[in-house]
Amino acid sequence: MIKRTLFFGNPAYLSTRNEQLVVNFPEEDRKEATIPIEDLGYVVLEDPQITITNGLLMKLVQNKTAVITCDKQHLPCSFLQPLVGHTEQTERMRHQLDASVPLKKQLWQQTITAKVTNQAQHLLLQGKPALKLKRWSKEIKSGDTGNIEAIAAAYYFQTLFEEIEGFSRNQKGVAPNNLLNYGYAILRAVTARALVSSGLIPSLGIYHHNKYNAFCLADDVMEPYRPFVDRVVYDLVATGCAIEELTQPLKTELLLIPALDVVIDDKQSPLMVAMSRTTHSLYECFAGTGRKVLYPEFMA
Repeated sequence: MIKRTLFFGNPAYLSTRNEQLVVNFPEEDRKEATIPIEDLGYVVLEDPQITITNGLLMKLVQNKTAVITCDKQHLPCSFLQPLVGHTEQTERMRHQLDASVPLKKQLWQQTITAKVTNQAQHLLLQGKPALKLKRWSKEIKSGDTGNIEAIAAAYYFQTLFEEIEGFSRNQKGVAPNNLLNYGYAILRAVTARALVSSGLIPSLGIYHHNKYNAFCLADDVMEPYRPFVDRVVYDLVATGCAIEELTQPLKTELLLIPALDVVIDDKQSPLMVAMSRTTHSLYECFAGTGRKVLYPEFMA
């Protein structure tokens, strides 16, 4: 079942009653609204004047609903996750902690191969040259010792947004970097939620290992999914709408990312469902019962 994403950009009072999320708007002449908690996958809280009860937070966490808060720049900055995400959590974490360095290098090779391949497919979809990316995707070694990920990313973004003067992929760069930042933040939350549900530790990566990053594994696993966000952003830019400011309509489009249709293991499914399959297959690799991480294939 596809879980819903709720976004709150105005002052609101959020509580719970009869297994429902109850919404009241104290500063607006609007009726009380209710939504079944079991239908919710993501709740994004942007306005600093939102009040949420502890009872609601408890029920959201028990439902494995990702509660995402935003900073002053309106970008997602935190993610509420449960202490227990899976009934076999201790055993699963042990397998993750015991993963060997060669295994992690092989998993990273699979991840970057999938990412560069998807980037190539996205360029082809937009009618742009992708031969270099296709060639590089076949040259990635264990652990990506040749740093092809960075080389491919530089070429990919330069080619994808070649019409935008002065564009380079940088968090503080010119638009549509702001849209990419927001989309990737949503994708990161989707990934972290799936990892926790699979009983894994989001902060213990297979490649990323920054001691200040609490979502290293999420940043690893989301890599092949990034081109799906890029496509949403590219399509928004292609409409000719103003993208310098992250407006409500733009956020609305980006908040649909968890429900995007993707193809994984030759089957179509919503991105949030595919992510759960990816994280489960990753656990199987850690446990030694599988050897391949299932990643979605970008269809040009």
